[in-house]
Order: sequence, then C-alpha cells, then structure tokens
Amino acid sequence: MRRPPHKPEPRFARPLAAPGGRRPPHAARRPERRRADDPSDAPVILYGWHTVSAALMNPARRIRRLWATENALRRLAEQGIALNPALEPVRPDAIAARLAADAVHQGLLAEADPLPAPDITELDHGVVLVLDQITDPHNVGAIVRTAAAFGVAAIVTTARHSPEATGVLAKSASGGLEAVPLVTVTNLARGLAALKASGFLVVGLAGEVADDLAAVALTSPLALVLGAEGKGLRQLTRATCDTLARLDLPGAIKSLNVSNAAAVALYIASTRLSAAAP
Repeated sequence: MRRPPHKPEPRFARPLAAPGGRRPPHAARRPERRRADDPSDAPVILYGWHTVSAALMNPARRIRRLWATENALRRLAEQGIALNPALEPVRPDAIAARLAADAVHQGLLAEADPLPAPDITELDHGVVLVLDQITDPHNVGAIVRTAAAFGVAAIVTTARHSPEATGVLAKSASGGLEAVPLVTVTNLARGLAALKASGFLVVGLAGEVADDLAAVALTSPLALVLGAEGKGLRQLTRATCDTLARLDLPGAIKSLNVSNAAAVALYIASTRLSAAAP
C-alpha cells in the first residue's frame, strides 16, 4: 500500500508585541521550566480569530505551529500582527481536518505552549474567581471571557474535574486566556485557605441561602466561589468560605447558567467595590 505524499507544515515566526506596544498581563511572567515527562508539555490547541490573534499578540505565548488561510493572513496583516513572510496559506479544509466537525476555526489554528501562571500564594489583590469542579469547557471558557472583561486578577480551578485550557474552552474564552491567569490547585479547600491567609474575603455563591450578594459587605481583595450547575458548591468548599450569598433575581426563574451567574456576580462586586473605594 502506497503512502500518501508528505506535505510540509507551514512555517511561522514568533509574534511581535501588540500594535502600539501594548503588552498583555501575561507578558510580565517568565515561562516556567517543565520536565520532559511533564504532561503540561502537551501543546495547547487554539482556533478561531479572537483566540489565535490574541495569542499571537501576547509575547508570553510561544506559538509552536500555525495554520492560516489566505484571508486570515491578510486580516492579520491589516491588524498589524507580524508573521514570518515565508508562511504559506493553507486551504480551510486543511484546518478543518485537524479539528472536530463542529469547530468554527475562521481560518486560524495554532498549537502553542501553555501560559505560565502564578502560584495561589502570589495572589494578593483584586477580584479572583474560584471554580469548584465546573467541568463544561463551554461554561469555563465563557467565564474566562467574562473575567477578562471585568479585569479579574485570576481564576482558580482544581487539577481534577476541570477542563484544560485548550480547544473548546479556549475558543469559548475568545482571547480571554491571554488576559486572565488560570491558577490550578490540587485541593480547593487548602487553596481557599491560602487566599484567606493573603487577606481575601471568600464569598461562595449558593442559591438557597438568605443573604443577597448585593447586600453583603464586600471588601478587596475578594474571591467569588462558583459551584457546578446542579451540584453547586461542595460541602467542604461551603464550610471554608467566609460567607455564602445568593443572586437575588426578580423574575420567575431564580437560577442562571453558571457563566451568566459569574457575570452578574462580577458586576455586583465591581460596582460595590468601586463605590467603596476612597
């Protein structure tokens, strides 16, 4: 049986800084060294215009391989995103063949290194989101996108029962992964305790409690803890929080998708904290 002819992969250059000299939040962090047997050495899959273009503009994101259509390359050039002139465009079906059938790639696909992240003990300011075993990558990606819009300092997730920051999650985040560090902890209760030791007020969201988040005294730094849809916060997570609060919804439906709940909670928190600032 004859083997199909080998097709050389397109070449790429490491991207330059964003137009105007902007350096995303991750740019200040040095990449951490990883062992050869470390599973985190596996490439992150990024596809879609916002996801890949944001990664290309982030000096801290090392792109290993890049596939782009002629239209996408033209659009990147119009945006001032520098690439190797020798990069040859590929057909859209060549990108589609590397992804799931329902993936909307918009002419861009990249394999990249994971971004470095701070240790949880290094977080000491702002608003942090903590996700208690939220497993749906669409939901987590939407939360990352919302967190980037509100300037969240970091998102804390667990090493197990959490999706990886690649593929569907990255696409749903729409470039938010380049702006918000993802901090992974082995034990969430110990992670919350570390945040409390750093001065964070830890507030867990639970729909059945009496206190409305809008009426709770919020202080900065603040950690908002969200649980998985259906299960909510686990018992030990609830017990570790400083307080529990609900979102007071005026309509007939009293619960929200977790990504929508994150958006509402962040709006309430940012409004309250801004009003309390001197």
